[in-house]
Amino acid sequence: MEKKERVLVAWSGGKDSALALHELKKSGLYEIESLFCALTEDFDRVSMHGVRRILIERQALAIGYPLKEVFIPYPCSNESYESLMRSALLPYRDSGIQIVVFGDIFLEDIKRYREDQMKKIGMSCLFPLWGRDSRLLARSFIDTGFRAVITCVDSTRLDRTYAGRIMDHTLLEDLPEGVDPSGENGEFHTFVFDGPLFRQPVSFEVGEIRLRDERFYFCDLIPA
Repeated sequence: MEKKERVLVAWSGGKDSALALHELKKSGLYEIESLFCALTEDFDRVSMHGVRRILIERQALAIGYPLKEVFIPYPCSNESYESLMRSALLPYRDSGIQIVVFGDIFLEDIKRYREDQMKKIGMSCLFPLWGRDSRLLARSFIDTGFRAVITCVDSTRLDRTYAGRIMDHTLLEDLPEGVDPSGENGEFHTFVFDGPLFRQPVSFEVGEIRLRDERFYFCDLIPA
């Protein structure tokens, strides 16, 4: 049997990284070495998504993969962020892993940035969802059996009431015109707590919703 390519999966705990991982597993072409997650050290939460570290760890345990956590300060310059990420990735590269998997869908500048950063350390990128219709991806995510809750909302694009909502077909229908159904432009972020990857759901309770940086509504998920 031909040996599978070992890969790292960039992991936020949200729907796009979960779908990307799901696509990898379906292909049968890759061996997932680890999930690779950036957390904001000062808050002990997943960067941008605002999910507590204990929940992302329980999520990784539920789907059965190791989780490499990279802690970044707040605030963090691009230079510091890139240096911390390189330092965390180099041991994987040196062990023979060449590919990092990302869940990006259509933002060309983000794709180029990731490719440039990986090229600097002799690694490459894989984008399993790239170029696919984001509305169809969102519907497929739901129809496949994944369950996710919205943890962060950009108040310039959506109102506070979307924070804490379950991502389902009703939510997709409620999204205002111009809001990407997969939140690809940063309109919202999610935490996946159940689905085909999971051996058991990740239990939580919905806590307070708070406005940070005068822009982002974060819904606190409390471990249950």
